[in-house]
Amino acid sequence: MSVSRKTISIVLAFFAIYVIWGSTYLLNKIAVTQLPPFKIAALRFISASIIIFIIAKILKLDISITKKQLKNTIIAGFLFLTFGNGVVVWALKFVDSGFTALEISAQPLVVLILMRIFQKKKISAMSYIGVALGFIGIYLLVSQKQIISQENQITGMIMIFICMISWAYGSLFVGKAELPKNSFVNTAYQMLFGGIMLLILSFCFGETWTAPNTWSTNVIWSLSGLIIFGSTVAFTAFNYLLKEVSPEKVATSTYVNPIIALLLGWWILDETITVQSVIAAVILLTGVYFINTKRKFKPRSIGR
Repeated sequence: MSVSRKTISIVLAFFAIYVIWGSTYLLNKIAVTQLPPFKIAALRFISASIIIFIIAKILKLDISITKKQLKNTIIAGFLFLTFGNGVVVWALKFVDSGFTALEISAQPLVVLILMRIFQKKKISAMSYIGVALGFIGIYLLVSQKQIISQENQITGMIMIFICMISWAYGSLFVGKAELPKNSFVNTAYQMLFGGIMLLILSFCFGETWTAPNTWSTNVIWSLSGLIIFGSTVAFTAFNYLLKEVSPEKVATSTYVNPIIALLLGWWILDETITVQSVIAAVILLTGVYFINTKRKFKPRSIGR
C-alpha cells in the first residue's frame, strides 16, 4: 500500500522537531567548548534569520513590518533568544547537555505559574497535580550530590531556570502583542534582532572572536547544524505541523526532546545518566503531560 506524500512530509517534520531540536543541546555543548557562548548564539540566529528572509522572498511573502510590530519583535527576540537562549548556551559551559534539556522541559510548569500570577488564570485539578509532580521532578533532578558538587553547576542551573522564566514571560507577551501575521516572517525578525543584541553582548563581555579557519571540525559542523537544521529546518517543520496536525500532537516534542538530548549526551559526550535522573525525568515529564493535556499548551519554537 502506497504512502501519501503528505504522510511522509508529516513523519519527516516530526523527526525534525523530535530529533533535530533534541540534538541542539548537544550541538551547543560541543560548540561552547571552543567558542564563546554569546558569539555562538549571535552567529546562529543572525545567519538563520538571513536564510529565512531569503526563503520568505522566494515564497513571495510580505516581509514589511510596522513600528509597533518592530518594537514587539525586538522585545520578543530579547526574551526568547538574547536572554532565553544566549544564557542557556553560557550555562552549557558548566551543565551537561542532557541535564539542561531535562530542566528546560519544565517550561510549561513555569508558564502555568506565570499565567496564574499575571493573568489570574484558574488552575485545574489536573494542572495542580502536574505542578506538584513538576516540583518533585525538579527537586530530584537538582538535588543530586554528584551534580551540585561540581564547580559552577549550581550557578548554571539557576541561570537556566531564570531563562525559563524569560521564555515563559515571552510566551505570555507574544500572546497579546501585535506581531507580523506570518509566523515565518515573525520569527525571522525575532532571530535577527535577538542575534544583533547577542552580538552586542558578545562585544560588551569582551568575547574573543576568531576566524572560522581556526575552529575545530566538530565546532564547525555543530554551528552549521544549529543554523541550518536547528533554526531553519526544524522551525519550518514546526510551522508545517501546526497547520497539518493538532497543537497537542506538536507539543509531544516537549517530552521527546529531553530524552533525545539525554541519550545523545550519554552516547557522544559520555555524560552520566544516573538512576535518580531517570526517575526525575519520568516524574517531571508526567507532570508536564498533565499540564499540557488540560491547558492544551502551544509550544514555542524559538526557544530552542
